[in-house]
Amino acid sequence: MGDSPTIKKGLDYQSKCAKTIANLGKKIIAKNLKHKMKNLPFKFGAEVYTWYMNNNGETYKDQLGHMIEIISKAGFTGIQPIFSWMGKLSDPVLLEEKLKEQGIELAAVALALDWNGKDETEEERKVADNAIDLLKRFPGSVLCTVQIPTGRHDLVQRRKSLTDIVNTVSRRAKEKGVESSFHPNSPHTSITRTEEDYKVILESLDLSVTGWCPDVGHIINGGMDPLAKMKEYQSIINHVHYKDWDGNPEFTLMGNGKVDLLGITQWLKDIGFGGWIICEDEGQEALEDPDFVTLHDGKWVNKVLVPGLV
Repeated sequence: MGDSPTIKKGLDYQSKCAKTIANLGKKIIAKNLKHKMKNLPFKFGAEVYTWYMNNNGETYKDQLGHMIEIISKAGFTGIQPIFSWMGKLSDPVLLEEKLKEQGIELAAVALALDWNGKDETEEERKVADNAIDLLKRFPGSVLCTVQIPTGRHDLVQRRKSLTDIVNTVSRRAKEKGVESSFHPNSPHTSITRTEEDYKVILESLDLSVTGWCPDVGHIINGGMDPLAKMKEYQSIINHVHYKDWDGNPEFTLMGNGKVDLLGITQWLKDIGFGGWIICEDEGQEALEDPDFVTLHDGKWVNKVLVPGLV
């Protein structure tokens, strides 16, 4: 026996009311989240290394414009490209146009070089100076210095040479009004991997010209507790990288690993960290679909991480 017209109207009305309430609830949640994001002392951005992972950058070469679009779509407000992998958007005019089109900022630029000698090579100096010149066009953007790992031979001398070079590059950057931040990493061939490496290198940085960019995934991959290490060197943090880690064998999709990203973010909020938190996801999924990984990370930050803060 079918429902009477009166009952059917009542059911339709109840359904409409339920949908209205649900939509209202979503709007309230979205409004609260927007308010919460606006009142955080830091901003969230994304790194392009998620795309670079596949075939050492060859697969997505000269697609920085697409990456900017995906990062914006993911809800991030900043991007950190790799200086040597910017393609035609290494032109600051074209870069600025694309960033404005998508409504995001140039949070930082990664300057990744070998730096294996006692001093910079002529070519390394040229590349570094070109990166600094680019950043001059984007006030507030950070020069994120990174050494490309090539082995742990001659460790004592090479760590000293590295910090000397980083300090020298950062000094030139400061002279041009550009802030610098040194980013250790954790491959087995890295000289910036272990707790001893951190102590030697971080305590040799010239803090008048550079700060430290803790990468929480690299810290735990090097056998340390990320939050404890960040608290130890809190005063020199001026840029932050996020990735997750599960030890199988190393990194995993953000939110699926063992890094206490919520605890770290809460601490950064509590101390009033005013820089960028850059998501640099190196989960295996990035090898197949870096767009998906970046969109996932943006959703996770907005739907899980930020709502979990107090």
